Amino acid sequence: MGKVRLRFAPEPSGFLHIGHAKAALLNQYFAQRYHGEVILRFDDTNPTKESNEFVENLIKDVETLGIKYQKITYTSDYFSKLMALAEKLIKEGKAYVDDTPREQMQKERMDGIESKCRSNSVEENLKLWKEMIAGSERGLQCCLRGKLDMQDPNKSLRDPVYYRCNPVPHHRIGSKYKIYPTYDFACPFVDAEEGITHALRSSEYHDRNAQYHRIQEDMGMRKVHIYEFSRLNMVYTLLSKRKLLWFVQNGKVDGWDDPRFPTVQGIVRRGLKIEALIQFILEQGASKNLNLMEWDKLWTLNKKIIDPVCPRHTAVIEERRLLLTLTNGPDKPFVRIIPRHKKYDGAGEKATTYTKRIWLDYADAECISVDEEVTLMDWGNAIVKEIIKDQDGNITQLVGVLHLEGSVKTTKLKLTWLAETNELVNLSLVEFDYLITKKKLEEGEDFLDALNPCTKKEIAAIGDSNMHNLKQGEILQLERKGYYRCDVPFTRPSKPVVLFAIPDGRQQSVMK
Repeated sequence: MGKVRLRFAPEPSGFLHIGHAKAALLNQYFAQRYHGEVILRFDDTNPTKESNEFVENLIKDVETLGIKYQKITYTSDYFSKLMALAEKLIKEGKAYVDDTPREQMQKERMDGIESKCRSNSVEENLKLWKEMIAGSERGLQCCLRGKLDMQDPNKSLRDPVYYRCNPVPHHRIGSKYKIYPTYDFACPFVDAEEGITHALRSSEYHDRNAQYHRIQEDMGMRKVHIYEFSRLNMVYTLLSKRKLLWFVQNGKVDGWDDPRFPTVQGIVRRGLKIEALIQFILEQGASKNLNLMEWDKLWTLNKKIIDPVCPRHTAVIEERRLLLTLTNGPDKPFVRIIPRHKKYDGAGEKATTYTKRIWLDYADAECISVDEEVTLMDWGNAIVKEIIKDQDGNITQLVGVLHLEGSVKTTKLKLTWLAETNELVNLSLVEFDYLITKKKLEEGEDFLDALNPCTKKEIAAIGDSNMHNLKQGEILQLERKGYYRCDVPFTRPSKPVVLFAIPDGRQQSVMK
């Protein structure tokens, strides 16, 4: 109690996704449970893939998740100490410089064959190390490896790479260095140096745990306890930053916050409440079982949070919408103020206009028979007297009478409708689908073979006049159509208000 110190250590090479969110929230959970603290550390050892934009967005995402970190650190803060340590290991004969080509080195590691450079003298190693630091032509051919055990059945202990040359400038420290430590070398050092008591790592690192502790031992550092948890995998979802980057670079999505992306910014933009995400992850706990989770479960939790409070509005699909004329309807339009949510006052009020002619969805009109009594929601019953069709049998208009004394309990159809006024709002209802068509990609399967050709569908609609006031990020329910999040609010009549459909865990959309 009170002694636990943890770290959440993302690499700034992308935005935070739902898998990282699990790691971040577990760190916070244990820190709170044991009255300890969490450090946010940027593991910035590969300048080729990293940027300040990613650092800024990761900080934003961690704060969105409500992670209370004690401070922010960077692996790059420790570069000079890491270099001094590498040099010390060379002098102690625990590390050597190797110029074996990469493919050959990988094969030798697999086959347990010692590199020809393994027996180089300390002097030779230090000379090549200086070339590496200078980033000279000779230096660029080399890397620094730990001298561990090339025969170990655990291949991670077969002389892992500690340092590589990289001439690309670093996003924080510019061109100060030409060499960068690997994650395998930097992580055990920085964890021990920062006084981390427990390093949470996902179970795919399991085979590298022995390497982590062996490197700490060689460095003469304090042993840090490793706590494993299972990685979060979601159906139909890619969580590799390299693959997500491909979608961004190839214009398949609109950026890292695209609502089709499993990033925290993406799913929030799609309409997920952070409380639902936290609940979803903490329900799984810190088990080590590898599990493939369904999105439906997450969206069902989300629905339980948004349904009791989100305001209700009405929309009619633009295509083939038609008018129902109520012969005994009001000669002059009138307005009533009604609650935006019948069971939650906090949602506020809306103005509903009542007119003699009202708009209906074509799909609803097709279900009505002549002389059928229907309920017009928030108004009362009406009896449809005439269904007028063109020569192709398409319904063009309906005529009926209000029958407000009729009982709502006796009608089969409860219809949403909009008054015929010039105050209606143009809407674009956007539905999204998974980016890939396979529930789970097997080892060696290429995600490019499983791309979903159509992942976004836009439907034009009209909405009630109160939707002029929707704010960006506001969540609402369109009665009988589903839940939506306002992505682009009203600016001018010619630009539609853009609403993103929020899945509700049932996965049957209005539009299919």
